[in-house]
Amino acid sequence: MKNIRIFLIFFSLLILISLVSLFVGISLPSLSIVTQLRLPRLVLAIFAGAALGVVGSAFQGILRNPLADPYIIGVSGGACLGGTVSIVFGLQPIQIFAFAGALITIFVVEKLATISGRLEREALLLSGVVCGTLASSLVMLFMTIGGRSLDEMIYLLMGWLGVIWDKTLLIGFIISATVVAVASFIIWLRSEELNILSLGEEEAISIGVDVERLKREVFILGSVIVGLVVSMCGAIGFIGLMVPHITRLLLGPDHRVLIPGSAIVGAFLLVLSDMFARGIAVYELPVGVITSIFGVPFFLYLLRRG
Repeated sequence: MKNIRIFLIFFSLLILISLVSLFVGISLPSLSIVTQLRLPRLVLAIFAGAALGVVGSAFQGILRNPLADPYIIGVSGGACLGGTVSIVFGLQPIQIFAFAGALITIFVVEKLATISGRLEREALLLSGVVCGTLASSLVMLFMTIGGRSLDEMIYLLMGWLGVIWDKTLLIGFIISATVVAVASFIIWLRSEELNILSLGEEEAISIGVDVERLKREVFILGSVIVGLVVSMCGAIGFIGLMVPHITRLLLGPDHRVLIPGSAIVGAFLLVLSDMFARGIAVYELPVGVITSIFGVPFFLYLLRRG
């Protein structure tokens, strides 16, 4: 009963903050501005925040690491690299190349992290960091030679929701949202196994959980979700780190409620962050700047707490 009440409170807050965000920005609200600019970015914020919240809670579950973040496995770096290649060489649409970069990174990280047929979580983290660092270095190289495309690359790296949708982008978003919804639902179906895994791998195996299949399934599904989010919105950091902790504090560690709760809290936080990004500066800031301002102190707090 308590969990249902908290769900309803946050869902109501999400609706309220969504309505308010439609009227926050540099320019005065008009029907065309609200429907063509602010409503699409609101939809993107809800989509990205919910998706990153789900993946963050799932990754912290399979890695059993409270500092795990959806971007720690390097997928966002690969997606940003693909998007950067698209920008520099004038290839369209950017979303296809960003997602292709994410898929290539998923394949490489999984191969590097598989030792003797097992997906090792320590190797997964290290492989993700290495691939992410390499991708970031190549992005910086392209930024150096990109010239006039520098602004586009910065928005891709820092997260940007201010997209003007045309028919192609709308179709791409519908497909992406459908894939993300299905992948998130499959992850939620593994909630009971994630709960058992929290006891430790040996205990989970003794109870009958196929730990290797579970880790691979959640890793691949989560990585696909992150790749789609980055291809649509750019790299938005720290949402996947903060949201599971906030939701766990409110709803407890049971993944059956933690995963859907993280979707609602993630959407709420990203809509709120985007509202700040549009309302506190003369020029609109990339939303990733706001999430990083809040996320870095949160990360340091978790690090000190051990």
